[in-house]
Amino acid sequence: MVKQLSLPEFLEKANTTIIVDVRTPSEFAHSHIPNAVNIPIFSNEERVLVGTAYKQQGRQAAILLGFELVGGKWADFIKQAEILAPNKKILVHCWRGGMRSGAMAWAFDLYGFEVATLKGGYKSFRKNSIKAFEKTYLFKILSGNTGSAKTEILKEMKLLGQQVIDLEDLAQHQGSSFGSMGKLVQPSQEQFENLLGQELQKMDLSKTIWLEDESVTIGKRVIPKPIWEQMRKANVIKIEVPKKERIAFLNQHYGKLDRTFLKTAVLGISKRLGPLETKLTLCAIEEGRMEDFIDQVLVYYDKTYFKGLIKREKRSINALKIDKINFKENAKFIINLKKLKDEKRR
Repeated sequence: MVKQLSLPEFLEKANTTIIVDVRTPSEFAHSHIPNAVNIPIFSNEERVLVGTAYKQQGRQAAILLGFELVGGKWADFIKQAEILAPNKKILVHCWRGGMRSGAMAWAFDLYGFEVATLKGGYKSFRKNSIKAFEKTYLFKILSGNTGSAKTEILKEMKLLGQQVIDLEDLAQHQGSSFGSMGKLVQPSQEQFENLLGQELQKMDLSKTIWLEDESVTIGKRVIPKPIWEQMRKANVIKIEVPKKERIAFLNQHYGKLDRTFLKTAVLGISKRLGPLETKLTLCAIEEGRMEDFIDQVLVYYDKTYFKGLIKREKRSINALKIDKINFKENAKFIINLKKLKDEKRR
């Protein structure tokens, strides 16, 4: 018997059960519930045909055409499901929780799977993701010039029990002209919002949530306005790291990247760098002088960072000097500093 679950029940069960999204490949590629897999009941083209039939001829004609198009696919659907869920337990959803998920769930149930569907389908999940942006959060921002190892420090802080959301990881971009690293592919805006919404829902609202200082855009993805506004009002810990340390750190991450990618990224900010700096930077890349290339680019990024910082309330910024980049030690230092300040306020 197929069960229909509410969204909280569905997501709870998804911790131990595979989710099958039966929407078309294009729908799934655009956005989906994280960790779901796609077994499309219709191809992109077939869905258009069924939709047209529904509008022009009615529901029964659309259903009949749907069965004709699916035809001998049922056995293949079940074979795929067996590989994905050898324990014969499976969750199924479509867009609204209607005919597509109903038909697939019926087939799985008939074969012997323990099946549950999502009430309201992906649409209910999407609405819930957006609702997360309406809440108030205790954000704390870790700021610092490019190359201060903020992301790595935050990862260590998370391992030490702090609540951390890695926006750059969700957006699959490091937040600069070089942010794709020549290989990262960004999710759609909707999928980025889904991922962020899900992360926010995991947080304890009574405790601090650490975020890295970002511009409103991370690559081509945009931080939702309600979250961005809260980030801009949040208290900031600004770490100050010697430029030499930052260059050495960035060289480890960017120095070995494809030179063609690096040159293209430099040309992308050439108007802001200026003609002379652009020429010098490209020359450094061509000659393999990677630390010189990074040093040249940091002139621009340090200016950009300063412009963003001065727009914040001065009283919300706490500067913290760090002589050496050591992720674990820096993370412990920042956590202890916050504890001391919290104790003073009591």
